[in-house]
Amino acid sequence: MTPQLQIGPHSVQPPVVLAPMAGITNAPFRTLCREFSGGKGLFVSEMITTRALVERNEKTMQLIRFDETERPRSIQLYGVDPVTVGKAARMIADEDLADHIDLNFGCPVPKVTRKGGGSALPYKRPLLRAILHEAVGNAGGLPVTMKMRKGIDDDHLTYLDAGRIAVDEGVTSIALHGRTAAQHYGGTADWDAIARLKEAVPEIPVLGNGDIWSADDALRMVRETGCDGVVVGRGCLGRPWLFGDLVAAFEGKGQEAYARPAFREVADVMVRHARLLGEWLNDEPRGVIDFRKHVAWYTKGFSVGSEMRKRLAVASSLEELRSLLDELDLDQPWPSAGADGPRGRTSGRNRVVLPDGWLDDPNDCAGGVGEDAELDTSGG
Repeated sequence: MTPQLQIGPHSVQPPVVLAPMAGITNAPFRTLCREFSGGKGLFVSEMITTRALVERNEKTMQLIRFDETERPRSIQLYGVDPVTVGKAARMIADEDLADHIDLNFGCPVPKVTRKGGGSALPYKRPLLRAILHEAVGNAGGLPVTMKMRKGIDDDHLTYLDAGRIAVDEGVTSIALHGRTAAQHYGGTADWDAIARLKEAVPEIPVLGNGDIWSADDALRMVRETGCDGVVVGRGCLGRPWLFGDLVAAFEGKGQEAYARPAFREVADVMVRHARLLGEWLNDEPRGVIDFRKHVAWYTKGFSVGSEMRKRLAVASSLEELRSLLDELDLDQPWPSAGADGPRGRTSGRNRVVLPDGWLDDPNDCAGGVGEDAELDTSGG
């Protein structure tokens, strides 16, 4: 039976959410994912820093542009200062910039955690509470959700405390990536932690994130953890049709309904993705350059060859991209092995860089968080 996922006034069926990924989940990629899902699910923007939004940074204002067909419009905010987060939430509500606000507390990048931001921040319980309080209080009735990790490392887990604080402050739902900051993207996601969080915060929906590479993984996560929905990140890299598979899976249609595109179809999607990026940036060469990072993900499992992958990854026009793809065997069927499985970052760090004395007292926020903790964030 499909879980019922309600995000404020928004019913998300099936209960599938595209995770915000910096440099990836811009409007063109969201368009592709939505098309494959038939418009079902929730597709969240790239992470937006609250300071840049409040200051109306030109690049940031472009990142929050939604296609007119996107409903509900969902923005993920990242911030470390309660007042600035509150101002950003107020701005979104007052100017009708989105229909849903998600807050990110999952970023494991050292340059962020070093300043006390990202996945380091929930360790300081009073600061987390203050940020959530300001966000919910200024959102003007828009639903506010949050995404987080288990904690800093296995000795400093924060997710259960953070979950209770979120409920207290009126957060609508919580997504948990079943890894610590120390794990980064390595190892295996702890789905048991998702189940424990669900037990700890029965009042609101809990979404699971981590190691969902296929639609069957999503069904298994819901079955094993009791979570109310799934958040898919790296699993859809080079696989926007995964959202069609997820719809089919949650609607009980079985594996025969899953996409198994031949390389000809994959190549067409690649060119369309690059074209959409060029239209979005109003610059075709820039769009193709931005697309380069996707080449290895789309071609994984197919017989392409390292030399051709290199050539595709330096293409600088749609015509060049198309002609290179046409040199390949477009009739290759979907690979029976090697096409699914880990993509994107898979490294582990095993050490989290933190401000001096950060772990001394979870209730001591006197030092605050450096404002440069908002720089170069990458999701989590």
